[in-house]
Amino acid sequence: MNRIICVLALTLLTSYSTLTKSVEKESVFSVALDTLTLFDQSRNREIPIAIYKPQTKHPQIALISHGYNQNEGTPYLNYSDLANFMASKGYFVVSIQHERPTDSLIPEKGIPQIVRRPFWERGADNILFVINELKKSNPEIDFKHITLIGHSIGGDMTALFPQKYSGIVYKIITFDNRRMALPRTTNPKVYSLRSSDQPADPGVLPTEAEQKKYGITIIKLPNTIHGDMCDNATDKQREEIRDYVLTFLND
Repeated sequence: MNRIICVLALTLLTSYSTLTKSVEKESVFSVALDTLTLFDQSRNREIPIAIYKPQTKHPQIALISHGYNQNEGTPYLNYSDLANFMASKGYFVVSIQHERPTDSLIPEKGIPQIVRRPFWERGADNILFVINELKKSNPEIDFKHITLIGHSIGGDMTALFPQKYSGIVYKIITFDNRRMALPRTTNPKVYSLRSSDQPADPGVLPTEAEQKKYGITIIKLPNTIHGDMCDNATDKQREEIRDYVLTFLND
């Protein structure tokens, strides 16, 4: 079992000197960070979230789901570089903590698509709950164009979500989801960044013919391993990931 270990670098973004020329021309908004814990009464479950709020009206929203951390720490804070960057471009970004200390660990044995499915289902339910709560507290957000982003098991949750709850999200972007098959669809739009070291299970990624048919974008990062697709990345890796994500968002 792979465990995602990321170094927390929680700093508010004001500017990036390393952005490409095309990105530099984009407006940059100041970002306010807030953390809070939601409570899903129907499941008796706390769901901590971090909100990266741009100082702009009617922003689109993006929700980030983290990689597996064996119920330890605060992995939802380990994507602050990307979250701050997207917020600086005008996106209301929410990073969701999916793991709780009392949760059972993912089984190491068994068919992943069977033994891990309940964890993906719970993550999809968390995402839906957060969306519905934000609709109540932040009605100014553009909920017609929701983007989901997920890394590793968070990517599996992200891939499952539109198949479980159709018609809600506009785009999904996965970082190296390896077990849950990406949806073969034009709605939502599907994008995926792949690491240099971890292959996906058979059937997870669409064939070239399917990519062409549904307009799915699959990009391999030749110099980025699975565990570095978060704040653990080098400056160069972060820049590459940010630029691809911004391209997907603007597509």
